[in-house]
Amino acid sequence: MVDAAGPASARTLLIQVTLGRARAVDPALDPLRRSRLGWSPGLSHDELYGVARGTWTLGERVRRERFVVVCADGLVWQAIEIERIVDTPDGRRAFEGRVLHRGHEVHDTYVGGPAPNGRQRNPITFFDSAFDRRLCACGCGNPVGRGDFMSGHDSRAVHERVARVGSVVAFLEWFDRTWTPDQPGERQP
Repeated sequence: MVDAAGPASARTLLIQVTLGRARAVDPALDPLRRSRLGWSPGLSHDELYGVARGTWTLGERVRRERFVVVCADGLVWQAIEIERIVDTPDGRRAFEGRVLHRGHEVHDTYVGGPAPNGRQRNPITFFDSAFDRRLCACGCGNPVGRGDFMSGHDSRAVHERVARVGSVVAFLEWFDRTWTPDQPGERQP
């Protein structure tokens, strides 16, 4: 088992979703068309995922996190790996991802144990964790706790790639010849 606190220099944050008691809602008024929200004993994995995924008031920092633990009554009941964050019709956001099961280290570390932040009134909180460590995307091999790069390494990575092509002008010409948009409606330079 991994030490969930991890060394201070390598820590990152996981999201704790704390659910209140179950209550019925009108699916026509719920942005995700759910008929109930909140926690009650006996929810299936899918039902718990459905109520835990949102909608929430989430800032941009949540897009950098990979895991959510779902808590109620002071215990962790589920762990989710975030695949993406989606905007919802009510101006809030929801998680989309996969429910983690026994054998995944995040599940095995947290599910069935106490809520890392204890009982919370705020439904969304963050906590230090050794999971979700990433290496700097520039290729230097240094760990990053947030984002994709260590400070300044994004610029360094771009400059190194420009140098491989020869010059900024040569890089721009190469890029304009080879790049195609990935998304419909995305502009080409």
